[in-house]
Amino acid sequence: MYAKFFERSFLYAFGITLLCSIVGTLLGGLPYLTIIGALVISLILGMMFQINQPLVQKSKVGIGFISNKFLRLGIILLGFKLNLIDLAHAGVKTILFAMFIVSGVIFLTYNIARKFGVSKRLAILTASGTGICGAAAVMGISPQIKVSKEEEEAKHNDEVLAVAIVAILGTVFTLIEIAIKPLLHMSPTQFGVMAGGSLHEIAHAIATGGAGGSVSLSAAIITKLSRVLLLAPAALVIGIWYQKQEQVTDGAKGKLPIPWFMAGFLLASVIGTFIPMPASVLNALVKLAYIVLGMAMAALGMSVNFKAFISSGKNAVLAALSSSVILLIFAIVVSKSFF
Repeated sequence: MYAKFFERSFLYAFGITLLCSIVGTLLGGLPYLTIIGALVISLILGMMFQINQPLVQKSKVGIGFISNKFLRLGIILLGFKLNLIDLAHAGVKTILFAMFIVSGVIFLTYNIARKFGVSKRLAILTASGTGICGAAAVMGISPQIKVSKEEEEAKHNDEVLAVAIVAILGTVFTLIEIAIKPLLHMSPTQFGVMAGGSLHEIAHAIATGGAGGSVSLSAAIITKLSRVLLLAPAALVIGIWYQKQEQVTDGAKGKLPIPWFMAGFLLASVIGTFIPMPASVLNALVKLAYIVLGMAMAALGMSVNFKAFISSGKNAVLAALSSSVILLIFAIVVSKSFF
């Protein structure tokens, strides 16, 4: 009986989220919408489906499955986008720059958010999205934060809120960086490094780097992907840290939170880098990654609690805004000094 119910719910959820993801991908490729990105558009479309609550309720079990399992699959497939040889050619200073940004911004954003009274869970999700790679980082770190069944809905709300925060701020800072480009007097490489080092989503870095020409775009992508590479170790460290934090408060004992799907992400990047494969196949795998991740984002949007979403976000936005300003200033100084 439950198997039939799950199958029906999954089919409903699969159809809706696939539709949201495909439409999000198409809209995300349009002028002016590229800086928002397909994943965030898919999330918004999923939220809009809440107008039809009977349909959402029929899909509820399937929505939970897609937001969890498809998320992991999408991140694994995203590994094919990460060319390790290109990262190696970028040099040690690019990797060190990325490491400093990821660790520093996560630490800074988390502590500012906590000072502002933001919950521990929302603070670390927002910090991860700001420091690493936007929505994909939020969703990559989230499985490392273990909660009880009673708290799963609240966790989903925090995920959606963190994604919305990094998407909105990333879009704002994309427009700011493009606007101030003439005032910075940077070389194309310096401008690209600044964009890849300071912006939240890959789409944001591409949009900004592209405004400086092909050299700037290449530098932006490489710098941004250097941060993406750190998603796997960051997930492991944050999972261990969060579990220890929770043990302090409730004395619970848990297993070491190893993000096995991140091993798949790294394996995919190794395969994409070293195993001969037509460019068309690699591009298809990356497109599939975004379709699957878009489905996971749409599923999250269909399950968000709007009251909790609106009431708990203001201080998290202020924390991420504060650290984003500091990050931009830091990226400008480092780019002009070392690149």
